Amino acid sequence: MALRLMTVVGARPQFIKAAAVSRAIAARDDIAEIMVHTGQHFDDNMSKVFFDELDIPAPAFSLDIHGGSHGDMTGRMLGALEAVMREERPDWVLVYGDTNTTLAGALDAAKLNIPVAHVEAGLRSFNRRMPEEINRVVADHLSTLLFCPTVQSIKNLEREGITSGVHHVGDVMYDATMFAAARARERSTVLDNLRLEPGGYALATIHRAENTDDPDQLRAVMGWLSDKAKERTVVFPVHPRTRDALARAGIVPQGVAMIDPVGYLDMARLLDGAAAVYTDSGGLQKEAYFHRKPCVTLRSETEWTELVECGWNRLWKGPDYGPRRDVTEYGDGDAAGRILDDIARHDVGTARPHL
Repeated sequence: MALRLMTVVGARPQFIKAAAVSRAIAARDDIAEIMVHTGQHFDDNMSKVFFDELDIPAPAFSLDIHGGSHGDMTGRMLGALEAVMREERPDWVLVYGDTNTTLAGALDAAKLNIPVAHVEAGLRSFNRRMPEEINRVVADHLSTLLFCPTVQSIKNLEREGITSGVHHVGDVMYDATMFAAARARERSTVLDNLRLEPGGYALATIHRAENTDDPDQLRAVMGWLSDKAKERTVVFPVHPRTRDALARAGIVPQGVAMIDPVGYLDMARLLDGAAAVYTDSGGLQKEAYFHRKPCVTLRSETEWTELVECGWNRLWKGPDYGPRRDVTEYGDGDAAGRILDDIARHDVGTARPHL
């Protein structure tokens, strides 16, 4: 019988990664997928459009859980996901990244003695003030299989005593980017719609709590973007939470082209045509590299240190770019297949979380 793999997703970066793995599952007959969408990102521009554009199967369960504090949201997810897991009894639960959805999926599965597989395991910013850092650390320590995108992520796990079940598979975002870039060039009209010329603009995104929850920090970031807009157009798809924070603080960025969130194919096309990327998103830092675009991270640290070491990324208040070279450890765009091979080979009977 095919292994029953429950995929738990809820946020934009997870939809993108899950799309690559779901396509790989569809090509096999030894794994069956049960997709669960918690609803953490619920706006059509932040959720449904990704399922439509990236050929992700419609979720078997849509939990519609969003809003509220971290504790409130995670608590509601824990209750709803536990019920789904008890009903479906999957062989594995697959979680992605570092969101509240990741934390809730890993916690529920571990407490129900269902082995957890974590994609993007071992990433560390070493900033425990970030909710994402707490989420990723806990998920790693609850996981049986840990799929690492980089050599550094394996070293991070070793320092925390996690050495079994660790696999360097490359970066599943590379798989997704290769697929999306070709499709975006065929289908997206966003550059024409916004009257943008390739190479004539920069692309910006801001959504992290460390930037949006502190009005002074948000004002500083928007001031930095406004300064960059004096050099070239800055296109800024605005996350709903960021738009609300700007309104509450009375901040109006000068010279920045603020637009509604865009679908993944339009974002891929915007990346493809951008001269530079300014972001606080971990995922977009990598996507910028896959499109070979220089990136400035609007944070005090980054979990993707190899992008800084290889000259493709720098911190907004840090040194300038270093010498530029390719990042070979991200793999060849076959991470999804390697993840599924490792899950299929693993003896479920020996699966234990790293408690």
